[in-house]
Amino acid sequence: MPRSGAEARRRLREAALELYLERGFDRTTAAEIAARAGVNERTFFRHFPDKREVLFDGEADLRAALMRAVAEAPEGLEPFEVLLSAFRTSARNLEHNRPYSQPRWRVIAATPALRERELAKHALLIDAVAEALRQRGIPDGVARLAARTGWAAYQHAVQAWVDDPAQSPEAHLQRAFDELRALATAPTRRRPPGG
Repeated sequence: MPRSGAEARRRLREAALELYLERGFDRTTAAEIAARAGVNERTFFRHFPDKREVLFDGEADLRAALMRAVAEAPEGLEPFEVLLSAFRTSARNLEHNRPYSQPRWRVIAATPALRERELAKHALLIDAVAEALRQRGIPDGVARLAARTGWAAYQHAVQAWVDDPAQSPEAHLQRAFDELRALATAPTRRRPPGG
């Protein structure tokens, strides 16, 4: 049985991910996760309010890290450059936690209830990033647009990494931001009438 709270939490996260991959999210109970982790169900609920939150552990830490990374980005950068700098930190963490990160993304992608929960968590992260941009003096509307667009590029990069893990999340992130810049500056091509 795990002796520390941090160890129990880690084992619960790992057990949940294993069971979700084996059986699917919907067919796994909190009691089964606790048993696999070697703790009782009460311990599970002491760490997580429900079985969805096991996969979103660390979201508050990510929010704080992104806000700090935006605040600490060098002065004089454009908003997208600030965001690219901040998201690189998160991409490095994904790479470092690859054995957990990639299967976690697959479970979420395969489970509608988890995708819905993820969208709610992303909204909080986008709000935090926009606030950090505002604190750098970026006007509210631009900060919100940059945060939403930058987060979309980040999510695109993470999905590309899940699909193609041969390249690092950071490489996929750089490509996503490069493509976003190219898209923003590409001349508009009009379809011929009737086309």
